[in-house]
Amino acid sequence: MVDGASPAGYTNTRDPPSPHPPFLDLPHRNTPRGRPVIRKESSEGIGYSVVELHGVRHVYAAAVPRAGGTLRQQAEDALRTIRGVMDEEGTRGSIVQQAVFLHDAARLDEYREIIREFYGDELPATTYVPQRPCQGKLLAIEALGVGRGAPSGSGEVQIERLSEQLVIARHNGIAFIHGSHVVPDTQADGCYERSSSAFQKMNALLATAGIGFHQVIRTWLYLGGIVDREGPTQRYKELNRARTDFYQNIRFDAAHATPGPHEAVYPASTGIGADNRDILMSCVALATDRKDVKVVPLENPRQVSAYCYSSDYGLKSPKFSRALALTAGTCGTIFISGTASITDSESRHQDDVEAQTEQTLDNIEALIAEDNLRRHGLPGLGAAMADLALARVYIKRQEDYPKARAVCRRRLGELPTIYAVADVCRPELLVEIEGIAFSGR
Repeated sequence: MVDGASPAGYTNTRDPPSPHPPFLDLPHRNTPRGRPVIRKESSEGIGYSVVELHGVRHVYAAAVPRAGGTLRQQAEDALRTIRGVMDEEGTRGSIVQQAVFLHDAARLDEYREIIREFYGDELPATTYVPQRPCQGKLLAIEALGVGRGAPSGSGEVQIERLSEQLVIARHNGIAFIHGSHVVPDTQADGCYERSSSAFQKMNALLATAGIGFHQVIRTWLYLGGIVDREGPTQRYKELNRARTDFYQNIRFDAAHATPGPHEAVYPASTGIGADNRDILMSCVALATDRKDVKVVPLENPRQVSAYCYSSDYGLKSPKFSRALALTAGTCGTIFISGTASITDSESRHQDDVEAQTEQTLDNIEALIAEDNLRRHGLPGLGAAMADLALARVYIKRQEDYPKARAVCRRRLGELPTIYAVADVCRPELLVEIEGIAFSGR
């Protein structure tokens, strides 16, 4: 076991198990050989999904406080829900990554202190996202736990906690590196300079684990005032200019990647608004010597590739893939980028949040469908909406939350989902959705 690793099923004897939340009554199932199995249990988006894959159990949990008035009370309630899920699924001590969505970004130090106290030396890579949970609570939490599958799983999992910003999970000859809460290190005020600094800091953070930026497969870019003007242009366009310049000489995962339709390989990504006026980043990177692992960027047949946008959308186009498929043998994991109500390159259904939510989900459905995966050289690895394990829904206007949620529940079923208030990268867009899906032949 690597230093800092926690074996699956670990129990901290100093702290009695948390009471189980009411939705923890699913039976365990064996994983059919070579094919992922997804079990889900949630209510109003609060709950979890369990993905059994190659003998390893991946637990995706979304929690919003059900009780408590103070920040500490609400935080501990949500954290106990997460811990109850991990206890039930045999992955306690194995949370590798989490995002904490903040109602009040000015109280970041308080949030951080509570999280550190709760986890102790098992602290996951944590990003504190300055976005208000739509339910009106003081925080919401999304977490990923990774442990040995049950009851007969053979996958060995090692977890190395290098810092609260960097955690590595190793299993089946693959390492996933989770980098979190990267902020700029510069006195400059401009969005271009601050974004460039944050990319450089993320690169330096990964380098401490011997990982290059070319191994990044997924990024999250949270930008305060994302659609605001900055000089003669827009802040999001300046972020894209910084990203393009930073990516200029990077060949993403050249050892495993299959180029997209325009011979381009970029990570999946979400670029979304935030409550502050700065830039915040997190990422997932991949390291493996396995020859059967493929990294395939996916583009949507309904949309122009973002990196091919015309100059109408900025001096330098957004450099990301609509999704990224990671395949190993007969199984696929699809990281779905932030997706909005856009077809071709045009925004659709202005000022109609329900129609925009429908269009956004139509885009995701087409993106992960079997026809599109076959088009990208991955026959048999297409997915349906039922194969989503987790989603995040960013809603521009708080008052639109009930309408957007109703559409998501009808289209997605009961799925662990974080709903957060956030501006989208175009002024007319009211909703953006991302997620992760699993497929298998």
